[in-house]
Amino acid sequence: MDHSQVIKDSLREELDKFDTYLKQSIQNENPRITRMVEHVFSAEGKRIRPMLVFLAAKACGKITPETYHGAVTVELLHTATLIHDDVVDDSAVRRGQASVNSAFGNHQAVLIGDYFLSSALRESVKTQDLEIVDIIAELGQNLSEGELNQYAIASEIIIDEEEYFRVIDNKTASLLYACTKIGAITAGAGRMTIEEFGRLGRILGISFQIRDDIFDYYKADVGKPTGNDLREGKITLPLIYALRTAPKELSEKMYDIIHAQNFSDDNIFALLEFAKRNGGIEYAYKKMDEYLSEAEEIISNFPFNADIKILMQLLLLYLKDRKF
Repeated sequence: MDHSQVIKDSLREELDKFDTYLKQSIQNENPRITRMVEHVFSAEGKRIRPMLVFLAAKACGKITPETYHGAVTVELLHTATLIHDDVVDDSAVRRGQASVNSAFGNHQAVLIGDYFLSSALRESVKTQDLEIVDIIAELGQNLSEGELNQYAIASEIIIDEEEYFRVIDNKTASLLYACTKIGAITAGAGRMTIEEFGRLGRILGISFQIRDDIFDYYKADVGKPTGNDLREGKITLPLIYALRTAPKELSEKMYDIIHAQNFSDDNIFALLEFAKRNGGIEYAYKKMDEYLSEAEEIISNFPFNADIKILMQLLLLYLKDRKF
């Protein structure tokens, strides 16, 4: 069963309306900007962020116009950071098509990323809530800090689980934290409920990123490793664990590859196989399951109706079992 599709179907009306709000927010009569915006939106994402905003709002009361503006704000800010990240990483592909920097060049990509960022700030004002504006401003800081820390960790070859979780807390968890918190605020929830939804979003974000990192060790179509993170010098949880727990003579060989930054195809394969053979994947799944169990406990303690609770539980199943 495609759990995410079940959730999307249940939120079809809201997501369709969200798309209308989103397109209006970024609309521009300049044909050059329009062409780049259309390129960005020609490959639709998973819609996890707006779904979380809407689920939180429905759980706390009802979806309001401010809820849509909040969801659009997060999506625009997220899109801006993706465009800028692709420039920094010199990525050629995003969501199965040419990245903006690949299609239009770095200079134009940076500028259209700035345009999305500015549009996000304008949209946040439409929520008429200074707390939401502050959440968005803090989110922008956290995303930038997470990217800077990740770059520094890769450059300085810091292999540390605590640092790993600090990065994903800034980069992914803070994003979903903003989604759930904004949904609760725009539905008129009380302070304790808002904070608890924020905690839920942060946990979901960590779980989402751990699953993403596991994907890097396998290629979905034929089951072979890809190692894209490693090629960029990113040492993620499965390899961190294996390096810490494997026999010293094996770990030292892997450390030599990492410190030499000799990421040839053969060495990438060796690192990925080392992580898989020494319990790295199992450990990452274990950590993800621990976070999802905590999220399930939070959801079970919320007093919202059974339909919303089922959708939230389906979301947990999707995060655990998703294939891409």
